[in-house]
Amino acid sequence: MIHRLLSPVLAACVLAVPAAAESLNQAAAEQLIANAADAQMAKVKAERKAEFDAKRVTLGDLVMRYEYKTFGEEPAGGHSLYISLHGGGGAPAPVNDRQWQNQIDLYQPEEGIYVAPRAPTNTWDLWHQSHIDPMFDQLIEDFVAFKGVNPERVYILGYSAGGDGLYQLAPRMADRWAGAAMMAGHPGDAKPDNLLNLPFIIQCGGKDVAYERHLRTAEWGEMLDKLEQENPGFFPHECIVYPDFGHWMNLECKRALPWMAENSRKTWPKRLNWYQDNVTHTRFAWLANETPEPGDLVKAKVEGQTITLESENVDKVTLRLSDALVDLDQDVVVKNGAGEVLFKGAVERTKDAILESLNERMDPTSVATALLEVEIK
Repeated sequence: MIHRLLSPVLAACVLAVPAAAESLNQAAAEQLIANAADAQMAKVKAERKAEFDAKRVTLGDLVMRYEYKTFGEEPAGGHSLYISLHGGGGAPAPVNDRQWQNQIDLYQPEEGIYVAPRAPTNTWDLWHQSHIDPMFDQLIEDFVAFKGVNPERVYILGYSAGGDGLYQLAPRMADRWAGAAMMAGHPGDAKPDNLLNLPFIIQCGGKDVAYERHLRTAEWGEMLDKLEQENPGFFPHECIVYPDFGHWMNLECKRALPWMAENSRKTWPKRLNWYQDNVTHTRFAWLANETPEPGDLVKAKVEGQTITLESENVDKVTLRLSDALVDLDQDVVVKNGAGEVLFKGAVERTKDAILESLNERMDPTSVATALLEVEIK
């Protein structure tokens, strides 16, 4: 089981459950999630108000400024959130500042809060360094807390160097996004495995020959076509190469926003691929791994009450379970790819699992109510 130090506010929420109630029924678990999420929301609002008012996210010595605009009427459940990444990259700060200012006015969703962050650095890989992931986690949490954004409808898009980052961040943080859109970028060493459940649209000009962006985009489109054919119902995507455009697509690429908006996040998908990029994560949807290594790959699927895990290079994972995934009032069976039973029995809902999930991420819909550590090999 994963253990972390709980914040004082969340730890205090344990009092909402009788001390003797180590195992929770579903109703009690849902009530604890609601109580703890409210407490966490209040804590975030108290601690981050000045920073949110200043429109910035800080991590150590790094600062990510941003501007945002709101479009349309707020729907039930809260506004959508669009995070839009500017181009530029390895250039002097004034160049990247101009690219940022351009991105602020580039797209207009029919509904939602459109956020254009300014990258904390001016390096070529400004959008896919390791500090970006936690900064985006905080950015999302801040807009959930202060603007009531719906965490099931968070989208990411990027142009040029922002598209480079999009290729990396879309799969790396695929359990955060409801959709992702790459415009005029280069994939570098990105891998598509984690896009299994993520609507992903890529667009490029057919004359955008620098770094062979046009060729790489077409190759990724063919690769995603093949993956979708091999996995019917998965790897939802669209690829468009505009034959007459260069690096600037004359805003034809704006079609990505309504395309993404047709989708909400698949928070508890029945199938997962979890590939670890060079920037690793300890949590992805309903899987967790405290000792991730670049190149790790776990494949998981749920059929009824049976969970199947496959990996050639990961020995142990923690299953982050919820009644949204399996019926926790019934026995759960875990098998490996060879069909060998790794676990069979009841998995209890606990307050520790709930508080730990919320302590990791202020995202009530993705909270695990039960944790099960499993040896795959």
